[in-house]
Amino acid sequence: MNHYTLPDGNVLISFSGGRTSGYMLHEILKANDGLPDRAKVVFANTGREMPETLDFVQACSDRWNVSITWVEYFDGNNGSGFAEVSRKSAAMDGQPFEQMIVRDKRLPDVVRRFCTRKLKILPTVKYLKSIGWTKWHNAVGIRADEARRIKPAPVKYITQWFPLNNAQIRKPDVAEFWLKQNTAFGHDLRLTTTSNCDGCFLKSEANRAAMWRSHPDRMQWWVDMEKKVGSQFIDSQGYAQLGDFVQRQFDWIFDDEAFLCQASDGECTG
Repeated sequence: MNHYTLPDGNVLISFSGGRTSGYMLHEILKANDGLPDRAKVVFANTGREMPETLDFVQACSDRWNVSITWVEYFDGNNGSGFAEVSRKSAAMDGQPFEQMIVRDKRLPDVVRRFCTRKLKILPTVKYLKSIGWTKWHNAVGIRADEARRIKPAPVKYITQWFPLNNAQIRKPDVAEFWLKQNTAFGHDLRLTTTSNCDGCFLKSEANRAAMWRSHPDRMQWWVDMEKKVGSQFIDSQGYAQLGDFVQRQFDWIFDDEAFLCQASDGECTG
């Protein structure tokens, strides 16, 4: 049994722009000798993805000869709720995310993670409905070592499909694959301590502090959003507070893993 064989009917392959979902896409392409018209690969851009992530999505499309549809949240006059974009036209300064915050007059947080639903899931769903889909399977890149994150679809017309979990793929398997890709083709995601959504509140304090050290210009956006709404993404610590702390303490705080909290709430998989 090949765990990557497409199920019957329409199939959405949700590509987050990370290594895990990139590996999933590669294995699905290999198992099915490409993709039929009834399968769509969709990447939802929030505007806070690192530039390296956008480059990686485009590189996967080019190297593997697969069409990837890019969508964004868009609160436009036509009421569509999404815009179809490309690597060249994709927002890079947080415009879709900020547009959502302004409309809702509130910030998402660990408990109310509506940014995943509104910026990733809904634009993708609205795009698929715009091309006539009424039901589909949704391939989600959750590995076997993070199976606790598996949840059923919230609506009856979507059936969740977790090929990596079914194939018992774990983080070292994904790392080994990308090491080989990088060695052979120079193809990999060029991110180190950061992941796709630059300052995501689901990341650990240590990860967000590292972002303040390496990309203070990008972290300032999160400070600006907290000022705009008058609240915080994380109740216990504002982004400006963490940035000020990193600036005052210098690099020694990164030398001891016990100093900055390593606990993480994961990342969105929409």
